[in-house]
Amino acid sequence: MILGWLYMDVSIVIPVYNSDAILMDLVARLYPVLVANYDLYELILVNDGSKDDSWGVICSLVEKYPWIRGINLMRNFGQHNALLCGIRLARYEAIVTIDDDLQHPPEEIPNLTDKLNQGFDVVYGPPMHQQHGLWRDLASIITKTSLQATVGVETARMASAFRAFRAEVRNAFDDYRGSFVSLDVLLTWGTSRFTAVHVRHDPRRAGISNYTFLKLVHHALNMITGFSTLPLQLASIIGLSFTFFGLMILLYVIGNYFIHGGSVAGFTFLASIIAIFSGVQLLMLGIFGEYLARIHFRSMDRPSCVIREIREPSEIGDRGEQ
Repeated sequence: MILGWLYMDVSIVIPVYNSDAILMDLVARLYPVLVANYDLYELILVNDGSKDDSWGVICSLVEKYPWIRGINLMRNFGQHNALLCGIRLARYEAIVTIDDDLQHPPEEIPNLTDKLNQGFDVVYGPPMHQQHGLWRDLASIITKTSLQATVGVETARMASAFRAFRAEVRNAFDDYRGSFVSLDVLLTWGTSRFTAVHVRHDPRRAGISNYTFLKLVHHALNMITGFSTLPLQLASIIGLSFTFFGLMILLYVIGNYFIHGGSVAGFTFLASIIAIFSGVQLLMLGIFGEYLARIHFRSMDRPSCVIREIREPSEIGDRGEQ
């Protein structure tokens, strides 16, 4: 639904990966929405190491439309890294991120930016009805639950790749240089004024999703260990609990000696106790290892992305022409 003139300039940032078959349709859907609702607007297409001809299509779109800009990354850095690259180059006061598969209808963009006009800083567009399979939906739930545990924001449970936020929020992570990026976590560094608007969610127009169940679970684990000390706190609680459990076992053994006059019989009992405590120790070492690995990678100062090329239109106008 078009809400009328919103008096807000907008930058649309889209990470592109193997989407040469759908980019033309995406631009055709975006243009009437932008021209009908915004004074100044731009579309930033970030090619995240696509293996098809996505960059060639982006270059042709930049040459054809003065409101489109193209960024070509040196390799595939990941969706959030590509988004961060485009966000840092966005010029207008509202920034909107959407996927390149048209599952996020461009016609819903004004619903998000209208909420920004009501005083919010970040607006998510979670789907009314998911169009994914069982495993993908389960992985999404795990990811969103991890995000909520990481940032402590209730709205995080409704987080979506379809989001709008004020450009000022990015000032909070201007100096962030880590190789692992979670845009939703970074947004919480700048504001606590979040809200969500449920939007239509369409079937994917072409290709298949690049996010598998394992990739989403891995992303959730990276997000927890990369931006939260929750696993370390859990490690302390588990360690304390098993220390108490060990003391109970010791009291049981001592009590059995004084009451029955002998030690606790059975190799199975002893082997089970050793296995339990050894497993807990390895688990704790694994958690500490994850944090040490992040310190190691951070000390290497790996960039979040590397730009190969930026394509700008020859004449950047206030309003594009279809």
